[in-house]
Amino acid sequence: MGLVMAENITKEYHSGEVTVRALKGASFNIEPGSFVSFVGPSGSGKTTLLNLIGCLDKLSAGRLLVAGMDVSSFGKKDSAIFRGKNIGFIFQDFNLIPVLTVFENIEYPLLMVQNASPGDRKKRVMSLLDAVGMAEQKDKYPDQISGGQKQRVAVARALVTNPKLVLADEPTANLDHKTAYMVIELMKKMRDDFQTTFIFSTHDQKIVGEAEILYMMEDGELVGKQMKGGEEHV
Repeated sequence: MGLVMAENITKEYHSGEVTVRALKGASFNIEPGSFVSFVGPSGSGKTTLLNLIGCLDKLSAGRLLVAGMDVSSFGKKDSAIFRGKNIGFIFQDFNLIPVLTVFENIEYPLLMVQNASPGDRKKRVMSLLDAVGMAEQKDKYPDQISGGQKQRVAVARALVTNPKLVLADEPTANLDHKTAYMVIELMKKMRDDFQTTFIFSTHDQKIVGEAEILYMMEDGELVGKQMKGGEEHV
């Protein structure tokens, strides 16, 4: 069974008498341990799709299963609980909390969504700090580290709750070429080490070139699927 299964999902936004169809009947299946990217120009619907998978927004029509749960039936409370247990997020602008140290930023999701003991929190945070090469910077604040280091911290924070799925919206857009590739390789290593599924929304060719499965989007529609070694149209 797929980790994410979508059947004809649609998302409409209403502004007065105007209806905007941001997503038009997309269907796809993403297996556990995948390294997948939804690609397309601005306005193609890829960020909307990530928001639906991440339970940050609700479907207008269709069926969406994430980790075996029909998330289209969730209310706000259920969505928040589900996200805390199953999904990590990585953002374009890092979204680190400036008044917290590197260690505290990574620890924060454990305090907010999981009832982990202080000893368990420290063990999990330090393990991930080592994994992303940031242990020596654990007591620094976000304004004391580079953009690439901030994104390494963001990757660790996304993984600290042991999620089944990490959603990354344009995670390399604010990074230089060399640093972006380093972060992509880090995320691949994290996928291999923890068997976490990574799903990206991007038009960055660096990620496009490294993703194992690409879903192409145009004007809210899924128009193609490309896998390393071949292409399949949808």
